Amino acid sequence: MAQTQRNNLDIYDDVADRWWSDDIRWVRTLKNMVPGRLSWFDKQFDWPGKDVLDLGCAGGFMAEALDDRGAKVTGIDPAAEAVAAARAHAQAEGKSIRYDVGVGEALPYADASFDAVVCVDVLEHVQSLPKVLSETARVLRPGGCFLFDTINRNPIARLATITMAEDVLKLLPKGTHDPEMFIKPSELRIELETAGFAVGQMVGLGPRGINGRGDFTFGRVPGTMIIYMGTALKTDQTGD
Repeated sequence: MAQTQRNNLDIYDDVADRWWSDDIRWVRTLKNMVPGRLSWFDKQFDWPGKDVLDLGCAGGFMAEALDDRGAKVTGIDPAAEAVAAARAHAQAEGKSIRYDVGVGEALPYADASFDAVVCVDVLEHVQSLPKVLSETARVLRPGGCFLFDTINRNPIARLATITMAEDVLKLLPKGTHDPEMFIKPSELRIELETAGFAVGQMVGLGPRGINGRGDFTFGRVPGTMIIYMGTALKTDQTGD
């Protein structure tokens, strides 16, 4: 039996033409996670009129939700076909979202371009976490907010996200994640502080119910054992 390719990012381009169709269960799962994330993110940041980067935007679910909240949104992702699908959908909806193809390790934006960077389901996939966080800090304005989620690294998280989500329930394509790339909250806190952030609260994210299609809905859950969300503020390097 062939070994499963881990951290397979081709999956986003593979379904780009059906990203907004609602006929692929795992893509619907990603869509369903957006309200759960924003139910907490909305309490951490005031979106209207702010310049916001959706780092790892894929087909645009989070970017459009942020646009709906009045933010001036830019999305970036290495999956060119997914970005094209996001751009086409935004245009069809009359949304003025800018989309770019690129990676978090080398963001094509000037220093201090954004008031906030949103980065969900991304940090556990990147090639260099320190570079991504350094670039995030660079493009944020002093006092800017980094809002993120990622997956904890421990046996329970591996069981939930690989064995159950990929292998048993088929909520994600097989090979979506590499459990060795998962990040402990303590590790992420150190990396964020090294990049120049003041780290805020970290809270759990997970399934909270089932909708009419039999798909999970998401929101805050107790503990950070599996998926966790957090915020960090860029420190004002110009201050004393």
